Amino acid sequence: MTAATSSPVPTRTFVRGLFAVLVVVSAGFLVVANSSAAVADPYAELRAQAALPPEERTPVAPPADGTTVVTSHQDGDLFVLAPDGTVTFHTGRHDGYWDVDPVPGGDRTLLYAATDKLDSSDAACEPVEPDGHCARQLVERVDLTTGEVTVLYSRIDPRYRASEWHDVDRLDDDHVVIADMYRNAVTVVNVTSDTVSWAWNLQSYAPLSSGGPFPDDWAHLNDVEVLDDGRIVVSLRNHDQVVFLDPPEGVQDEWTLGADGDHSILYEQHNPDYIPRENGGPALLVADSERNLVVEYQRQDGRWNQSWAWTDSTLQWPRDADRLPNGHTLVTDTHGGRVVEVDREGRVTWTFDLPRPYEAERLETGDESAGGPSAVEAGLRSSTDLDGAGSSADARSTSLLEQAKIGLKGLVPTKVANGITSVAPVWMGVFDLLAVLVGVLAAVCWGAAESWWAGYRLRSPVGRRS
Repeated sequence: MTAATSSPVPTRTFVRGLFAVLVVVSAGFLVVANSSAAVADPYAELRAQAALPPEERTPVAPPADGTTVVTSHQDGDLFVLAPDGTVTFHTGRHDGYWDVDPVPGGDRTLLYAATDKLDSSDAACEPVEPDGHCARQLVERVDLTTGEVTVLYSRIDPRYRASEWHDVDRLDDDHVVIADMYRNAVTVVNVTSDTVSWAWNLQSYAPLSSGGPFPDDWAHLNDVEVLDDGRIVVSLRNHDQVVFLDPPEGVQDEWTLGADGDHSILYEQHNPDYIPRENGGPALLVADSERNLVVEYQRQDGRWNQSWAWTDSTLQWPRDADRLPNGHTLVTDTHGGRVVEVDREGRVTWTFDLPRPYEAERLETGDESAGGPSAVEAGLRSSTDLDGAGSSADARSTSLLEQAKIGLKGLVPTKVANGITSVAPVWMGVFDLLAVLVGVLAAVCWGAAESWWAGYRLRSPVGRRS
């Protein structure tokens, strides 16, 4: 009988080399992924293109089947891309832009929600939090032909953080419906008389022990959509739910998608789009943000059943997804720093790179997913494998960089990575931050190993011996 032998202990030279490789690779990832120009101002080239005469503009994105509008809340920008990929319009009057919709009757007028950050030096600002900031919420309309902006409604809230109006939906010529995050309410405003004509508060439906911390960021109510039958679809992000609100009666419980804390269905979602029966629904297309997934649920026999899902190795914190009439899906990948169009097979066929986008619209196809079929109706193929197979039309998924992204993506819980990315400089994506984390951990472990080998031992919180 042969005696068992133990595995050899790695030599110090090998361990030092491993740590050195991790540090160098992490630093190299940051150098390769980001140029000095992008770090200085990642939006500068796009803004400059919009200011040029039309004949001097060069494409910033590939050709697309229609006009694309994209908003960003990071530095406050709204860009319009022509079908040839050139920037035809830009506005940056506010600190953040959120929902944007085409106004019915034409594709040259937009309705959007925006936010300005105020401080206590503004006479109208009376902050309730120590940071001393307030938020001016705005609903505006812009004519893309003339550039004329009309303020339809505005309000100042005494808190900036987690108070923004992420979504506003047109009800008729005089009324808009607002996702009122600060008041945890759905509000109908008459923009002609400047009055609130109806409101529904979440406290009439959910206990304060649910969702997030009350009152700081309890519901994070981030989306509303008015349906043809008068109901309103409401996204309660921190409750992991999409609810159907009948204004006279309240929430229709049997239609609710998701449950508070059940992250297997939805996890802090954004921008659910309702697809009606005449387009193959009822169905809900949702940006399932914290699961890094775009998912669709089909309503069958009084229940919601998952019918389609999509992700790839880059997708990180999606916050909008629109189904286009041709069966493609327009996805806003916030921390992936891009807007992509995904075909019926799950392949990316069009990409527009933009740091921290919030929402995207194809103007000629109507409001959000209004003209698009359900996944069941269109026979869409789900694509959720992170090995990259078939996820891109140009086969970039087989590259070493793509494989490195997949490996880095699994190192940190999604919500932690997204939280850090949200407060990091705009040029830093989630993979940049993960690379920094790997490099820092490798350096710390390397230092600890060198101290151990040198004979240093901890005797107390402040003492050591050699």
